Amino acid sequence: MYQYDEYDQRIIEERVAQYRGQTERFLEGKIPEDEFKDLRLRNGLYIQRLAPMLRIAIPYGLISSYQLRKLAHITRYYDRGYGHFTTRQNLQLNWPKLEEVPDILEDLASVQMHAVQTSGNCIRNVTTDQYAGVAPDERADSRPWAELIRQWSTFHPEFNWLPRKFKIAVSASENDRAAVFVHDIGVLLTEKDGEPGFRILAGGGLGRTPVIGSVICEFLPQEHLLTYLEAALRIYNRYGRRDNKYKARIKILVRAMTPEVFAEKVDEEWQGLKDGPQTLTQSEIDRVHGFFTTPDYENSQDNPSALTDALGTDFAFKAWYTRNVKPHKQTGYAIANIALKATGVAPGDVTDEQLEAIADLADEYSFGEVRITHEQNVTLADVRQNDLYSLWQKLVAQELAASNLGLLTDIICCPGGDYCSLANAKSIPVAEAIQREFDDIDYLYDLGELHINISGCMNACGHHHVGNIGILGVDKKGEEWFQISIGGAADENAAIARILGPSFARDEVPGVIRKVLTEYLDKRDGDEEFIDTFNRIGVQPFKDKVYS
Repeated sequence: MYQYDEYDQRIIEERVAQYRGQTERFLEGKIPEDEFKDLRLRNGLYIQRLAPMLRIAIPYGLISSYQLRKLAHITRYYDRGYGHFTTRQNLQLNWPKLEEVPDILEDLASVQMHAVQTSGNCIRNVTTDQYAGVAPDERADSRPWAELIRQWSTFHPEFNWLPRKFKIAVSASENDRAAVFVHDIGVLLTEKDGEPGFRILAGGGLGRTPVIGSVICEFLPQEHLLTYLEAALRIYNRYGRRDNKYKARIKILVRAMTPEVFAEKVDEEWQGLKDGPQTLTQSEIDRVHGFFTTPDYENSQDNPSALTDALGTDFAFKAWYTRNVKPHKQTGYAIANIALKATGVAPGDVTDEQLEAIADLADEYSFGEVRITHEQNVTLADVRQNDLYSLWQKLVAQELAASNLGLLTDIICCPGGDYCSLANAKSIPVAEAIQREFDDIDYLYDLGELHINISGCMNACGHHHVGNIGILGVDKKGEEWFQISIGGAADENAAIARILGPSFARDEVPGVIRKVLTEYLDKRDGDEEFIDTFNRIGVQPFKDKVYS
């Protein structure tokens, strides 16, 4: 993983010192609250419903064991002993004290971490596939390119005050696990006639106006990545609306211009940047790739007896292995996923003790590295197949062995009205109610791959628009109601879900979901997944079932 040099470290330490001074002056009454708001947002600090919230950056979801231990210390010492992993692969603290945030940032800087650009109208944390570098279906490792974009975008003076927040995702796999089609810019690694490059998407996004991104460049040679992104951001910065924050995202601009006209303007702007100082040299590409080297894998075979024997004798382990373990490109290794979706725990929440336990497991089983996923789970990317049973046993002891990855109860869920001042409704209790309603593991396995996403408001932090089943909290005369959508997808076949109809009271939601699933089971063809059944029969049969 990338390691700071002396300049990186100095920049972050100076930023901490700067913010400490700003906080002290604010508390002394020397900086007005409206001016301090912009300063704290640039350092990841929000004021939520009950307390401040600090969002800590985990660039493209990659974090070391020693950094995890520092996060455990911070959650224990400065917060209430837990953190929350987000859909942007970051960590949020829900209870920090405003006056202690500079101390938290100083602790983060000591392990090469920060909260820079995790909020505000700037380029946010760049995200990518949690299996990057180890996935059998990838064309190349996307992490070095995410790192190059991170370095280019951090503290970029021209894009520090964009019309609205800006999100970039990178993917290099046949199966899109980074949701690139619903980002402001999506970067897909590809090649043409043997030459590596990128396919660039723009104008995707969720929120009030969900849009699937459009292709604005079919093939971009790799050396031109940063100059082309610079051109795209300039067009957005120049023409994006600043008079109405609800119409300020790039998706509105691309739609208003049309993707074709937007692409033409980007290309015209790019002509003045192409082959300029920001053109990537091969030596710079190689330098950054050098931080993402292949671990020192052992020579071993697939399906060792230690694994097959355990699978044959321990049903609970077999269930976890079936759902949570994925193929690895290296013979004898596997990708092990830790689903943070135990019933009764807010999706994505993790305690200080669990953070330390995951750090220990990473050191013992996965070369000291951990990945955070945009599904709010954790990945150990390099586990020997010989060690999977031992790993699982230790996960059981830490209550981290939920075997529901990719199933109905592996719910993506924002913090909602329990924390967020923007929320119309509480999303966490709805997630728990669904998990308790569907607690039969055999039934869940029969349903197969199925994704539920819940958002507490139209900002869509829970990505409800692209859930196979999406749930949106709405306000009706001061009461919480929930709108149900179906048919969304966040993968390479990205789709915006269709609204079923009028919304439901909170206690009705699990029953509505059961009706939807009953219709699916009645109509599916063989082992057809939910999304495939929906695409085949459409939304009307589900509407008829739910509202009959």
